[in-house]
Amino acid sequence: MHPPRNTSDADETARLVLLTGPSGAGRSTALRALEDIGFEAIDNMPISLVSRLVSEPLDQPLALVLDPRNRDFAVNTLLSLVAELAASPRFDFDLVYLDCSVAKLIQRYSETRRRHPLSPDGLAREGIELEARLLEPVRLRAGTLIETDGLTPHDLRARIQELFAPKGAQPMRVHVESFSYKRGIPAGVDLVFDCRFLNNPHWQPQLRALDGRDPDVVSYVEADPRFSGFFQRVHDLVDSLLPEFAQEGKTQLTIGFGCTGGQHRSVATAEKLSNALAQAGWHVSKRHRELERIAAQAATAKSE
Repeated sequence: MHPPRNTSDADETARLVLLTGPSGAGRSTALRALEDIGFEAIDNMPISLVSRLVSEPLDQPLALVLDPRNRDFAVNTLLSLVAELAASPRFDFDLVYLDCSVAKLIQRYSETRRRHPLSPDGLAREGIELEARLLEPVRLRAGTLIETDGLTPHDLRARIQELFAPKGAQPMRVHVESFSYKRGIPAGVDLVFDCRFLNNPHWQPQLRALDGRDPDVVSYVEADPRFSGFFQRVHDLVDSLLPEFAQEGKTQLTIGFGCTGGQHRSVATAEKLSNALAQAGWHVSKRHRELERIAAQAATAKSE
């Protein structure tokens, strides 16, 4: 098994992970977890196309699911491919086998009432036992074996992140957005904070045309005696929640700050929280929805 690769090695070898194992053992969950930490992810990849796919330099880590669902699947062909990739100096390679007991797989198929791909017209047990026998040589060759019987999807995601996330990487991304309540709360926001109780720079003629990124506006907003306590409580709340959300396997959290026009108070507060979270090591992106709209309208007017 290979340890998680440091991103400084990216110019030397490309990270390549092949995922396999019996149907129902968690291949799709593991593949999504790899995708969330930066892998290009391809499910049910024909073995015959893998060599062609990796013949060109990889722009990012690559994860492929290879399993008996595909009509060109053959154990000996897969083992030959694994030997070829493992021997290549171009790749930091891992064959990951997700295993699960026959009894547990039968239980999972019974709960979901899905047909087994190797026994579409028969009992799930028949397909499960056939697949286990078929994949046993691959299981023995795997560099990483993950038993999923007692793992929840969250547990499996955490295990994949532990094994394959770059050292020091923060798997969850935080998006901070400002908006105007006049135009509604943005879709997909997880946490929303209302800044309308703060003193409004709009009523100051010298600040009205500026926005919450301007130092004069920031000073005005922060001079409100209520701002410091408000921001500190918001920061403390977010700071306590982010690790919990990340632990649960959440890959993106969106935080919204709203005010009347989405130009001053919400922008200043969103900027301040974004900077604080970035300094704490979180991967942060930000957007000011109404400022984008104002800029777009100005650009349209200018072009006309």
